Amino acid sequence: MSEPTLDPAQRAAADALDALLDRRGRVRKPGGKRPAGVYLHGRPGRGKTMIMDRFFAATSSKHKARLHFHRFFAELSAAVRITGSMRTAVDMVVGDVDLLCFDEFHVDDIGDGMLIARLLDVLFTRRVLVIVTANQPPAELLPDPIFHEGFEPTIALITERLTVLAVDGPRDYRSGGERATGGFAGGAYRVTGVLPALPPPGRPVRRALRPVPADDGVALTFTAVCGDAGAAADYLSLVATHPRITLTGVPPLRLVPPTWAARLVTFIDVLHDAGAHLTVEATVPPAELAADARPIPGLARMLSRLGELTPVPAS
Repeated sequence: MSEPTLDPAQRAAADALDALLDRRGRVRKPGGKRPAGVYLHGRPGRGKTMIMDRFFAATSSKHKARLHFHRFFAELSAAVRITGSMRTAVDMVVGDVDLLCFDEFHVDDIGDGMLIARLLDVLFTRRVLVIVTANQPPAELLPDPIFHEGFEPTIALITERLTVLAVDGPRDYRSGGERATGGFAGGAYRVTGVLPALPPPGRPVRRALRPVPADDGVALTFTAVCGDAGAAADYLSLVATHPRITLTGVPPLRLVPPTWAARLVTFIDVLHDAGAHLTVEATVPPAELAADARPIPGLARMLSRLGELTPVPAS
């Protein structure tokens, strides 16, 4: 397969990553003038993951790991609870690595922020090379004003130790061109035009994630998935046993609380990372899903990922 043509921002990022390897493709240990890694940020579809994967494949080290954000942090949190030690938890989850790549890195929750601060301390102390892709620059991590100030020392650590580069060219490479057909991208987005019945505002929803058999895997309603206090760990358990899922009754997000929309972002993240086959049945197309909804972290990323699904218009 021929090397893809890189735009200027992608080329600058690729060159910065290539400089972290020696002639044999081995990782140059951070230290001295060498950074502890690279932080690539930009809007969805700008090629950040492609650049990181290109680098990961070129690295000859056998002690490397490429991680999906939600699964890694669910496993890391569990290991920290069991052992009481971040160092031991890192050993349990990733072992003795010299390269760690995080795709779609984000910090929207103060609990994750505290965990990340401790994790980075361990990784930088061990001189592990850290590569990150993210939609936000470091200064915009954990945007909640209540908690952001407390996370600023970690932001300062990231900007001090990692080379921060924008990969944010004008072209969205996920839109147009040849559509992928496997994994998550093999799913469909069906516009029903029907507004589902939603609970009255303020009424708590308490129901287990109990999927029902469907023609193609299992089905769950939007209210069941997003209306309860669901979290990434719940969605990871779900997709581990049900790799083909239909999500029904997705309304325009302006009609539901921001917490519901945030859980939808997490749900889509988990299924995308797992390569699950997803069919969405929604009232409106992706371009209209977030219209007039309150902004929440990760919304643009989710809409970009939903755009990978094959559109099925209302009949």
